[in-house]
Amino acid sequence: MAPDLNSLPMSPAPAKPANLTRSSTAAAVPPPGSEKQPNILYIIADQLAAPLLKMYNPSSQILTPNLDALAARSVQFDSAYCPSPLCAPSRMSMITGLLPMKIGAFDNAAQIGSEVPTYAHYLRLKRYHTVLAGKMHFVGDQLHGYETRLTTDIYPGDFGWVVNWDEPETRLEWYHNASSILQAGVCVRSNQLDYDEEVMYRSTQFLYDHVREGPGKRPFALTVSLTHPHDPYTIEEKYWDLYEGVDIELPKVRIPKEEQDPHSKRLLKVCDLWDQDFSDEQIKRARRAYYGAVSYVDDCVGKLLDTLKRLKLDQNTIVIFSGDHGDMLGERGLWYKMNYFEGSARVPLLVSYPQRFTPHRVTANVSTLDLLPTLCDLVGTKPSPLLPMDGVSLLPHLENRPGGHDEVFAEYTGEGTVSPLMMIRRGKWKFVTCPADGSQLYDMEADPLELEDLVRSGRAKQDEKIRRVLEDFEREARERWDFEDITRQVLLSQRKRRLVWAALTKGKFTSWDYDPVDDGREKYIRSHIPLDDLERRARYPPVDEFGRVVKSGAIVVDQAGSHGE
Repeated sequence: MAPDLNSLPMSPAPAKPANLTRSSTAAAVPPPGSEKQPNILYIIADQLAAPLLKMYNPSSQILTPNLDALAARSVQFDSAYCPSPLCAPSRMSMITGLLPMKIGAFDNAAQIGSEVPTYAHYLRLKRYHTVLAGKMHFVGDQLHGYETRLTTDIYPGDFGWVVNWDEPETRLEWYHNASSILQAGVCVRSNQLDYDEEVMYRSTQFLYDHVREGPGKRPFALTVSLTHPHDPYTIEEKYWDLYEGVDIELPKVRIPKEEQDPHSKRLLKVCDLWDQDFSDEQIKRARRAYYGAVSYVDDCVGKLLDTLKRLKLDQNTIVIFSGDHGDMLGERGLWYKMNYFEGSARVPLLVSYPQRFTPHRVTANVSTLDLLPTLCDLVGTKPSPLLPMDGVSLLPHLENRPGGHDEVFAEYTGEGTVSPLMMIRRGKWKFVTCPADGSQLYDMEADPLELEDLVRSGRAKQDEKIRRVLEDFEREARERWDFEDITRQVLLSQRKRRLVWAALTKGKFTSWDYDPVDDGREKYIRSHIPLDDLERRARYPPVDEFGRVVKSGAIVVDQAGSHGE
């Protein structure tokens, strides 16, 4: 049972008429941006395919002016990958720096232990106010080190979406299907727009509140996690119309169903796509809606960055932008994610802090798994040497010096699998292996579209050099992963969670989903709120008696609208 984290505190009773006097500390408020430790703004987009973005693909049709501008002042990672090509496992690995199998992040209904440290825990130990707005796909514990959560999640935080390897041929009702493609187009409103609009409001409001805090405020680490451009492929007219008259590009690679690799065949069936033959027009409509959703995300990024700038926080805030996984969008005949092809597994990754890191591009293979040790380095700490850590700090890459790594590991046991599916990306090679399917090997320099699986084509047998590379990868995989034991762990977890979920749905249902505190008794003008706080909230930036901005940020006179009017 998830812990009860959502009890609403009683509004404090006014002990004295606090709004009659102003504290002598009011003039000592430091101006925004003067904190020694940098703030952190981490923006996450959901299902954003890196190969389709203009920062990675100059011929891209997608309009992303804000992301392009951010990339120009960032360290841009050109070969960043997710630790697992599915929402929850990828995010759980990202926040912990540990690969999914080590923390039991097997699928979208798996919970990780509350005792597993996340970057939020490490940042809190360095005095950061850790804040989450938006999706994180937590199951059970809904905080995992975040001190404040501003919104609920868009998806359920329970065991309802457990994969079932005991019945691999059964399509579960919550699996992806063809409707997102068949119904692609314009909407006036969607639940995803409802959600991201709330995420944006809460996030910007948090920033407005932060600059109006009193003396001794801590630096913030704000994670803003948007659900767009995740399917369904629908977006409001404003963003759909950005692509009016554009001949939307069709997928570059099309592979007949019968020629697909075993995992891709399973995905087509799991997603109920095997019997679908989409027309070019249907594919274009789906991609156009996705393009519009990406432009919507770009607008959100622009709003957040503009808010930082107007609040004069931009010079002391590290901005990180990334995603949890990509979307195939019809490439190779595949849609959504759940595989290790570039459209699904590669993610954008930008780190912008020009005061410390000169903007440049990094071609080495890295992972969002590396963010925890990187964040630790950025705030002057290290992950505990007594605890396991799979992520590797990106600091050498950020500082553009030797010593940076060029290696990614990924693990997947979610829908579409019948046994563990693993990836190693190192140098120019991508190696994928699964006990049920065998191995795949791609030379990503010679074959960036992954047209030739060197194992399937026979070149791994014919070419001595490639044969040795394949043998080395297969040996490494056997040494790294005990596939039989992992399979036992996954099956055991699935069976336990299915039983528990079946029981919890009988009788009175108690939701595990997060219910954010939104206490109207602590907002706006209230009799029990101290005058100093009311003055700071009344207006930003504060002004003198003639309405002139006080550059120090101090409250020097009563601010109109704060009390007594």
